[in-house]
Amino acid sequence: MYLKNYIVQIGKDILIRFPKKIARFFKYLAELNRFRNKNDKRFSVKTRDIYPCLKDTITKTPFDHHYTYHPAWAARILAQTKPAYHVDISSILSFSTIISAFVPIKFYDYRPADLKLNNLESGFADLKQLSFADNSIPSLSCMHTIEHIGLGRYGDEIDPQGDIKSINELKRVLKDGGDLLFVTPVGKAKIEFNAHRIYSFEQIIEYFSPFALKEFSLIPDIGGLIQNADPSLVKEQSYGCGCFWFKKN
Repeated sequence: MYLKNYIVQIGKDILIRFPKKIARFFKYLAELNRFRNKNDKRFSVKTRDIYPCLKDTITKTPFDHHYTYHPAWAARILAQTKPAYHVDISSILSFSTIISAFVPIKFYDYRPADLKLNNLESGFADLKQLSFADNSIPSLSCMHTIEHIGLGRYGDEIDPQGDIKSINELKRVLKDGGDLLFVTPVGKAKIEFNAHRIYSFEQIIEYFSPFALKEFSLIPDIGGLIQNADPSLVKEQSYGCGCFWFKKN
């Protein structure tokens, strides 16, 4: 009797704590039953093969605003500049794989990607010590990456100046007159070890001096993309995403 009461109480506790999840599960069972009754016999619905997906009944598709908008921003700039080829260092991989359908891409990362696609090369690069010659790359991107350098998150060595060293390398290898697409978290300047750094607008402009800022766009805390954003908005962000298009003089 004690065990029965204990089990009943556990059941009640689960219903109280997770009423929506429990209701969704029972709805799933009803949907499974209806499907089996209506099944056109092209596929047999076996119990061992069922695969409940209970979190997808939502009205809008969710997405990460930083990592959806900033590659879209960069792709539109490359559509304008139409480089003969483009070099990307450690940005989100989907950017290079998609853009390579239209522009030859050379992708480099501290953890090389074993990719095999036409128009796409992949190799190793240490942002603090790039192997490229001075003033050699006409079109370059490094997006949502610098903020991690030197924090040990990806197996790299601890180096508080790792981001500055990497920025100086980007400046060194970019060709005179070349374009650099740079993306990083912006807002109230701070470090959240060992995840990332968050920079002020003024810090980024200082670090990339004397490069000319051709465009600044912002993905604010509330989401969306503000093109040609007012830099003063950065001070209002906790974890915004700054998209900088620099030109090397």
